[in-house]
Amino acid sequence: MNETEATNELPPNYEELKKAANRTSSWKERLEAVEELGQYNHPKTIDVLTHRMMHDTVFSVQEAAFRKLQAFGEDVQAPARPKGELIKGVGKVLVRVKKSLPQGHSYEEFKEKLKKTRLDIYDTYEGDKGDEFDAWLEQTWASLTRR
Repeated sequence: MNETEATNELPPNYEELKKAANRTSSWKERLEAVEELGQYNHPKTIDVLTHRMMHDTVFSVQEAAFRKLQAFGEDVQAPARPKGELIKGVGKVLVRVKKSLPQGHSYEEFKEKLKKTRLDIYDTYEGDKGDEFDAWLEQTWASLTRR
């Protein structure tokens, strides 16, 4: 089914897609769920898409939900790319992760610890930064002070 062939029925796996669309640990799963939900022009799918468009921490997920809603003819405003911290207090969290590692640890050790302990932060910034994520994270890690 292409974008212009949306059905007015509820998808058979709606509950599963709704859960995936709200899964905080995986922006990729949220994006896939938005894409699939966008094939079903139904009030319940429109609710999920509207929520993702307005509240997702990853701009590409917001944008995809917006495009799907727009294709349904919904009266929606394009989301604005967020500025500043995507997750409140992320700087302090990153400092805590760095402090929890031994002196002289590598960037890879920091990255792995962040992924294990704060997947929500890792995932959100990976989704937001795209191909620049590693460079951004390494630069951020290098600039963090251990105090």
